[in-house]
Amino acid sequence: MIPILKLADTVGTALDWMDEFRTKQLVVADSGIYRGIVSEDILFDIADTTQPIARIIIQHEDVFATEDNHPYELLRLVNEFALDIIPVVHENKALTGCILVRNLIEKFVSELGIQEKGAVIVLKIAERDYSLSEISRLIESNGVKVLSSYYSSSESLHPADASLLTLKLNRTNITPVIATLERFGYDIEEAHASDPIESVDQERLDMLLRYLAT
Repeated sequence: MIPILKLADTVGTALDWMDEFRTKQLVVADSGIYRGIVSEDILFDIADTTQPIARIIIQHEDVFATEDNHPYELLRLVNEFALDIIPVVHENKALTGCILVRNLIEKFVSELGIQEKGAVIVLKIAERDYSLSEISRLIESNGVKVLSSYYSSSESLHPADASLLTLKLNRTNITPVIATLERFGYDIEEAHASDPIESVDQERLDMLLRYLAT
């Protein structure tokens, strides 16, 4: 539903569409071939809004997704190039459409179970000790299921001494889960739940756990 700009369209048209569709970027195509992305910041600097897009700086000519890209790859593009919109192309850069980043995020929220009520646990774990199957087994031994997980390798952390594993669970009372994980030597970096969390080592938990509504 997002309109595609043509080279003959004016700066004013682009700004009007950006305002109407609540996006700071729009895709540009010429005879159905992807040409790049124009940004609101650049258009605002153009005094004459009757100028055609063809005379404006068009960015990211070589930045696009293909129809078989996984959503994770789309997120990489969004992060690397600060995109608000993602062009999708077919062979020879033939434009097939575009995706608004906010819609992509909504899709992830739905698929990863983020909108489901439940606790979130973040484990700090050495890469050599990482085993999602073992961690899931320990959690499920308490009648709790893992809805989704996200692993951040130590290479992306500062200092790079351990990795982080974020787990979304289907329960809010995670006291038994915390106890089980700690008993098996796992370091709880964070825990977010709407139910109070208790432990034999209450002082340590008070330092590590923050309570947020989910």
